[in-house]
This record gives sequence, structure tokens and C-alpha cells, in this order.
Amino acid sequence: MQCLKPEPELTTTNVVTINVGGENFQTTKQTLTQAGPNSLLSQLAETTSDRFVDRDPVYFSLLLSLLRTGALPSKVKDFDLRDLIEESRYYGLESLLTNSLTNPSQLDAFALQKSSILPLNGRDSPSAVATTPFGSLHVSHGSKITSFDWSLTRKSTILTQFPAVDSLLAISPDTAAAGATDFSGLQILDLQNGSVKQTLNWENATRSGSTVQAIGSSGEFLFTSFESSRRNSNSIMVYDLNTLNPVTEIGHNEIFGADIDSAIPATKLRWVSRYGLVMASGSHSGISGVSGNIRFWDIRSGNVVFELKEKIDCFSDICVSDNLNAVFKVGVNSGEVFYTDFRSLSSVNDNSNPWICLGDKRKVINGKKEGFGCKIENHGNQLFCSKGGDIELWSEVVMGSAKTSNGSEDQSTKRDFKKNMMGRVKDMGGLRITNLAFGGNKMFVTRKDQQVIEIWQGSARGI
Repeated sequence: MQCLKPEPELTTTNVVTINVGGENFQTTKQTLTQAGPNSLLSQLAETTSDRFVDRDPVYFSLLLSLLRTGALPSKVKDFDLRDLIEESRYYGLESLLTNSLTNPSQLDAFALQKSSILPLNGRDSPSAVATTPFGSLHVSHGSKITSFDWSLTRKSTILTQFPAVDSLLAISPDTAAAGATDFSGLQILDLQNGSVKQTLNWENATRSGSTVQAIGSSGEFLFTSFESSRRNSNSIMVYDLNTLNPVTEIGHNEIFGADIDSAIPATKLRWVSRYGLVMASGSHSGISGVSGNIRFWDIRSGNVVFELKEKIDCFSDICVSDNLNAVFKVGVNSGEVFYTDFRSLSSVNDNSNPWICLGDKRKVINGKKEGFGCKIENHGNQLFCSKGGDIELWSEVVMGSAKTSNGSEDQSTKRDFKKNMMGRVKDMGGLRITNLAFGGNKMFVTRKDQQVIEIWQGSARGI
């Protein structure tokens, strides 16, 4: 018969009493060490001398609850966030506080509503928005970039060399990659002091300047779509994200004659982590309408694995969802949202139409481009699409999957998506949305001719 070991008793040597601002708090050494080895509280757990801290005991009680349970108590909403952040920095707990208040897993798409706005200096509207996973925010407006920390407190505004910043990517809370369609070079910027850390250029055949059309990244690589200043060649360069050394070049096109397909540079780059591929998409508006292409590149071989050629109702914007294993677009002519299952791309050819409409397939009236300017992005299992001043939220209704004769999942079965309009009635409408971005547990929205960023947030636990 096996004897169970009794649970260890809470000994007096394990109990720690800390005097904070004249008020005693009792906890355990294990709780204090949750703060990390370099924190003040871990040091207090090991000391045998007088444990007195000359700080506010009310804020300490909130942070102690965070250490005990991994979450802040509900009463934290009654306190000033800036004061709480300052106290957390004193104790070395800011990273734990950040995780509690801005964890991306806390984003509830159905609960999002406009909660506040961040004003920008100057007359220029936001042209690009870049975020970090836990909610730090960089916004380009005109030739300036304004940065906010995870608590959305303004950190800095710097003036760049660009006439206007068209592409922006957050490398870290203090570093960003920026480029423009009318200024040569990709600049790596130190946002703390406004300096250019490094400029990356593409050496094209004509040795002309190389303007930036799009920027993307994975955990390991930085991707940049370049076009020569003479607009007769384009390429996608892959750099090591840590060293910024060039790794490889893909999609190099030298344009000859009227070869429209090769003349289209990639204007959106996204990493598809599920398959280890780079999605590169670009479109061109001509006399016959809007055409484009979507290519999925294997950067190891430098080959295109899948390609979608867009001629009928070309995309206005496009995104890939790892979670939903699908590619989504909003049609520039119809304004409808379409999807294609990623697993079916291998069977696509020039004569097939892989897109399935999620909407009501309304007809185009008088050739008006209903989808012009629409934006589409995904977060988790949800899809967000701007239509003018409104935002549609698309979610998949999970049904039992059909099986083929050999027992595998039937990829041809149509999936069911449902649409909801986001926000309260007073949040709906307004000027056309120009950017959608996600960081931490928030969504960031910008609009045409508005010098502010809208913060959309749910009623999640915390401040």
C-alpha cells in the first residue's frame, strides 16, 4: 500500500512580513519570488534584516494580489494607471503588470467598442500604424512618427527624412522600420532619440534609387518590397531581423515592354507561420480595370509555391489567417468579402476561381468600385473588414466537417461565416477608415482627415 506524502506545512520561516508605508503585509517567499530574481521583492524575500519599504501601501496591495493570483483585483479600475505603473517599476513588476493588462489573449472581438482617442500633433492624418504584441504603438503622420508605450502614454515624436512615411513596422517598442514610395531606402529608426540606425537599399540593375512599397516580418526575418526609382524593376529582399544582414532576394522582376504582371510590386507582405511562406500581393489599375497577383514564396528555395492571379473583382485589400487556414480579400468592385481555403490553393489554375463570397453577392452598379479603400485584417479567429466608416466582424460558425471516400476532410465543403457590425450605434459611421491594427488587447483605428487614433477596447478585467 502506497503512502501519500502530506502537503508541506506553511512554516514560520516561509512567511514574510513587509512593512510598506507603515502598514504590515504578510505573504510567502514563494509569492514574492514570482516577481523575478532581479526584483526588489525577491531580494526582500531573502533578507533577514528589517523589511521596510517607504511606498504607498494601497498600490502595494494591488501588486501583491497580482503576484498571488496572476491578475489584478476588480477595484484596480478606481486607481490611476500611471501611478500603478510607477509603483510596478519601483518593485520591478512592470512586465507582469503589462501581461495582466494588455495580454493579446484578452482581446474579445465581440466586446470591442471605441473607448478613447489619442490626438496627434500637426495637421497630417495617420498614414501607417505599427504595433507590438503587448500594445506599444507607432503612428506615422506626414514626415513624423509618434510613439506610445503599452499604456498608451506618449513617449516621443520624431521627424524623419521622408516627405511622408508610407510603410511602418514595429521591430521593438523603441525601434521601427520605415519607408516611403517616393524616397529611397528602408530606414531603421531609433525612436527614442530620432536617429537613423541603419539604411537598407536594394541594388537594382539601373543603379537608381530603391523606394519601399511594403514591409513585413517573421520572428526571424525582415521582408521589404523595393521598386526602382525608374519603376522598371522590383524585388523582395529578406534580411536577418537581428543583424539586418541580407539573407536572400526573391521575386526579382526586370520589366520589359508591356509586361504588366511583372510590373506590379508587392504592396503588402505577410508571414504565414503555419506554412513558413511569405505572402506578397500587389495590384495595378489600368484602362481595363484593376488586376493583381497574390504569391506565396518559399524563401529557402526562392520559388513561388502558390499564386492567385486577380482579374475579376481584384482585391482592394487582402489578409491570411493562420488560425482559420484561409486567405481573405475584399473585392475592389463589389466590396464583398471573399475567402479561399489555404488547403485548396494547390489545385488553383489560371482558369479557376477559388474565391467564395461571404456576403450577398450584390451586383456592381454602373461600374462603381464599392470596395475602394476598404481594409481587411484578421486577429485570432475573427476577421475585421472596414466598409467606409463602419467595421464588419466576420466569424466562422463551426460545423461538422464532411469527409471524402478515403476518410480525409473534404476541402471543397463551403464554410459558414457570419457577420456582425462592430461597436455601439454612436461608434458607427463617420469618415472612411484608413487603418486597422491590433496590439495587446486593443484595436487601433484611423480615419481619413482625422488627426487622432481611435482606441477600441472591450470590458476586459483590469483598467
